[in-house]
Amino acid sequence: MARIGVFVCQCGNNIAAEVRTAEVAEKLKDVPGVVHAEDARFYCSNPGQEQIRKMIKEHNLDGLIVSACSPHMHEKTFRKAAETAGLNPFRVEIANIREHCSWVHHDPTKDLGTEKAGDIARMMVERVKRDRPLSKIKIPVTKRALVIGGGVAGIQAALDIADGGREVVLVEREPSIGGHMAQLSETFPTMDCSQCILTPKMVEAYQHPNIRLVTYAEVEKVDGYIGNFTVTIRKKAKSIVEENCTECGECIDKCPIKAVSEFEMGMTKRKAMYIPFPQAVPGVPVIDRNACPKYVKDMSKCGRCAKVCGPQCIDFDQQDTFETVNVG
Repeated sequence: MARIGVFVCQCGNNIAAEVRTAEVAEKLKDVPGVVHAEDARFYCSNPGQEQIRKMIKEHNLDGLIVSACSPHMHEKTFRKAAETAGLNPFRVEIANIREHCSWVHHDPTKDLGTEKAGDIARMMVERVKRDRPLSKIKIPVTKRALVIGGGVAGIQAALDIADGGREVVLVEREPSIGGHMAQLSETFPTMDCSQCILTPKMVEAYQHPNIRLVTYAEVEKVDGYIGNFTVTIRKKAKSIVEENCTECGECIDKCPIKAVSEFEMGMTKRKAMYIPFPQAVPGVPVIDRNACPKYVKDMSKCGRCAKVCGPQCIDFDQQDTFETVNVG
């Protein structure tokens, strides 16, 4: 049988102005599993915490609820107090009757706030009954981050992490990083051109020793747990041996096929062999397999790009590949 204690805080007048805390505590004594319930002005104070510790020992409590403010404020405070009294801190819950109750009511009779505060506390009683006593453990953490999306936010996040000395894998589904910001002509509030702000960040991310760009790729699968994730990345075939490409642009110049430009929102055309925009990073071209004759007709058609490629880095047989990375 559970032995749960409930402590209803008045929080000065923050809660007491809308909730009859003594009445809430008295009614909670009738809830199965509750062996002690009381109210006080401030449980977060040192005397309040001491009272909680005293009642834990006196009533041999195995679960604790503090009906008070948001757990963001004092959950750690009350869990630490309970732990020093011998109660597992993970059997301590906060019933938020301030932000979720008293602060959103204005009832001179206090009836609404009192009823709702009691309901919130009773719900937390049922939660504590199901809480398991846990133990804190330390686990090794993979000191490498995965950033999904190479827009300006992803680029800045990658740079911040990398500048802090951690490795970063930046995955972008398009052939170039930059995102939608690269499509803008001006940016608020300075009205500078987007490329004036974005391009230096793109180049910095590309050249940063702690950042590895994986463009034209998507996250396929994520396994693991906090601090240790195994991520499978699908790298879409560019039909280019990226390591050999000199970014000379000869293949683009010779490509005779035109397709709708996604970067220009369909208002202009681009080649089937293309880079998304002039400042693209990386500047390695990609073959659009939905437009290139080698793929939409048969493998004997066209191939002009391969004929002019000095480093011979065009590979029409290239397939999607999968890579697994470990990140924290």
